[in-house]
Amino acid sequence: MVELKVPSVGESVTEVFIGEWYVPEGQFVDVDQNVVGLETEKATFDVPSPSACIVKKILKPAGQSAAVGETIAHLEPAAKPAASDGKAAPSAAPAAAAEPAAKGGAHVMPAAQRVMAEAGLKAGDVKGTGPGGRVLKEDAEKAAASVAPKSAQTPAKTASKATTPTVAPTPGTREERKVPMSPIRQTIARRLVQAQHTAALLTTFNEIDMSGIKKLREQYQDAFTKRNGIKLGFMSFFVKAVVDALNVYPQIGAQIEGTDLVYRNYCDIGIAIGAGKGLVVPVLRNAERMSFAEIELAIADFAKRAQDNKLGRDELEGGTFTISNGGVYGSLLSTPIVNPPQSGVLGMHATFDRPIAVNGQVVIRPMMYVALSYDHRVVDGREAVSFLKRIKDVIEDPTRMILEA
Repeated sequence: MVELKVPSVGESVTEVFIGEWYVPEGQFVDVDQNVVGLETEKATFDVPSPSACIVKKILKPAGQSAAVGETIAHLEPAAKPAASDGKAAPSAAPAAAAEPAAKGGAHVMPAAQRVMAEAGLKAGDVKGTGPGGRVLKEDAEKAAASVAPKSAQTPAKTASKATTPTVAPTPGTREERKVPMSPIRQTIARRLVQAQHTAALLTTFNEIDMSGIKKLREQYQDAFTKRNGIKLGFMSFFVKAVVDALNVYPQIGAQIEGTDLVYRNYCDIGIAIGAGKGLVVPVLRNAERMSFAEIELAIADFAKRAQDNKLGRDELEGGTFTISNGGVYGSLLSTPIVNPPQSGVLGMHATFDRPIAVNGQVVIRPMMYVALSYDHRVVDGREAVSFLKRIKDVIEDPTRMILEA
């Protein structure tokens, strides 16, 4: 018997959250194949199988917590099932047979089987959406909900025989579902409340004419993409503009430590990314040394690995300033919250064509609202407004980034 244990993921981490079991009980798992996804306060990671095995017993189901070093599953060494005839190895046969067949010959997961039994559903009544067509709990709940209105009509036929009036059934379903907050979501909640309670937050706004950047991108997009293998986006311009503005107004990047203010001569810029498990903020280390292409490639890599839960803990720590782009979701305006102990965060928003006055004439230009939230304990209003104005000037005239003017 092989014990699958929670690995050590950092000196300060003593407990993890069981996110998702990729392999159910009774199924074969090859060596180095991911068995379970675990979550910590900072990141998520997968635990691979140490050898070719059958998952005999899951000791910690999804949604529970486990300590570092704790055994969360028992594995039994086994040979890989033969692929030629599609039959599983003998040791896997009993467990596989325990799963009832659904539509298309797929299998029903244990949690889904319980839901189906309660709703009086048969395996053939539910279409599976899991790996290999497996019927998941969500599939069973959806199917049960669809037949609920029909079954609710049954007692209504006999109600006329009763002497007391009955209340007509409510159309549709009224369900509640309680799930534990993941460590990442708990950390997000705790840090946001911490920022609101400990910092004197204030937000200043401005708007940017994006015509210059749009024209520059159109002019050099093909050459940039051909040379670097990635498109030139808006984010690299804003990272460059933030670095420029931090050099002029270093107070925005300062942080409070006790009764001291700490100034740094480097720019570690956090990029807020919405991942499947929640918001994460990986950090571009020494962004002041990075080229446009290096910034774009790094952000694209962050975004991909965030969706796959592959970001490392060290990549999410630190940071002297954060950029959050709500515009990718269509946000017109928002007030971002500072990521403590940082003193500032820039909020980007969607670009829309709007009428503005230019030299006494009304013209249509692609405009973006930007917001700077800052800790008023560290940053005065004059510095914050000037910082945001500097970003506006640099973005509207991007050649200043090259000339450092």
